Amino acid sequence: MTEQLKAAIDALYPARTIKAHYERYERLTASFRDAFGIDPEGWFSAPGRSEICGNHTDHNMGKVMAAAIDLDVAAAAAKSDDGLIVIASDTFPTVIVDIDDLDPEPDEEGTSTAIVRGVAARMKALGFDIGGFKAFNTTNVLKGSGMSSSAAYEILICTLLSHFYNDGRPDPVEAAKISQYAENVYFGKPSGLMDQTACSVGGFVKIDFKDVKHPVITPVSFNFAATGFDLVITDCRADHADATADYAAIREDMSAVSRMFGKECLREVDEAEFWSSLAEVRKTAGDLGVTRAVHFFEENRTVDRAAAALEKGDFSAFLTEIINSGRSSYMYLQNIYSPSDPRRQALSAALCVSEKLLKGKGAWRVHGGGFGGTIQAFVPKEMTAEYIETMEKLFGEHCCYNVSVRPTGGIRLL
Repeated sequence: MTEQLKAAIDALYPARTIKAHYERYERLTASFRDAFGIDPEGWFSAPGRSEICGNHTDHNMGKVMAAAIDLDVAAAAAKSDDGLIVIASDTFPTVIVDIDDLDPEPDEEGTSTAIVRGVAARMKALGFDIGGFKAFNTTNVLKGSGMSSSAAYEILICTLLSHFYNDGRPDPVEAAKISQYAENVYFGKPSGLMDQTACSVGGFVKIDFKDVKHPVITPVSFNFAATGFDLVITDCRADHADATADYAAIREDMSAVSRMFGKECLREVDEAEFWSSLAEVRKTAGDLGVTRAVHFFEENRTVDRAAAALEKGDFSAFLTEIINSGRSSYMYLQNIYSPSDPRRQALSAALCVSEKLLKGKGAWRVHGGGFGGTIQAFVPKEMTAEYIETMEKLFGEHCCYNVSVRPTGGIRLL
């Protein structure tokens, strides 16, 4: 490994993981050579993301805050002149896409091939140059963990095409929109823009979806590494793969409230009018309609306060807002466990234990969609080992991921 690549790795990843990443990139380089018989021209990385706050607000034109994390999809790659994008992997089947054939393929929905084809198609449609390349990728962004593995992969493909053929363009926000298009139209998942934006922009980012076609994306200036805290995501190993109906119910309950006021979504509803009509709202939209609307209104303010706290460097106030977000999700949004199986409450147990350990010291909340899955905690570094040990006794070895907020999005390392 060259000193230049070592320096690039040093700048990208936290010090506690550097040795592991030296070994990782050496394996990645060797795997590329084995797969293609040539040396790579460059190394690329795109991060996963963590939802910081703004739980279940984006689908009603609300506000969210997310952050890129140091878990990433990394690739060694080289340009080719055969018109083919070929991506091998240590975990997934090899992807081959002919850049002269970029129409959506229904049989590819839900696959890596669909993502590659969709990103290339959208970049070409927007006037960017595209071309062939060979890549070998590896990932430590957990699938189904709420860390946006698909968005990270989309941003990686966009970054490869950007640096090989477009002198580093498009900019991170446009790259996020290109990636969202690929996910919506080709991959077949109707995601919002939060995941791709966090993975593309890097650091903390606040997104306001009031105008869904032109969301306001605001990077939040803050050095998380200097806080003395770790961000720990715990996989409670409560599968939420069957939670589609529960997710849909949240959106429907919020929509029932907005329809009552003749609006398409809660962002368009006047909150004062909502409160003055509470009895009628409850009669029309039910109790969950009331509480989930309350969560929406308050969660938007929480995002604003959390972002303002970071901009001021007031991490204590930020932690308070993270706790507020978590409590609102638990009490009002009610997405911690499925009502169809109330005996299974792994997230409830994880949040309960987290509060016991971290009250007055850190913060904790549900992470992502809920109804199973993961929780998030901001843990003082001197407590991290104790916190992880406690959670892994409950949920099993290697259920905790000590991640860092990554200041950069999709990049070429050299």
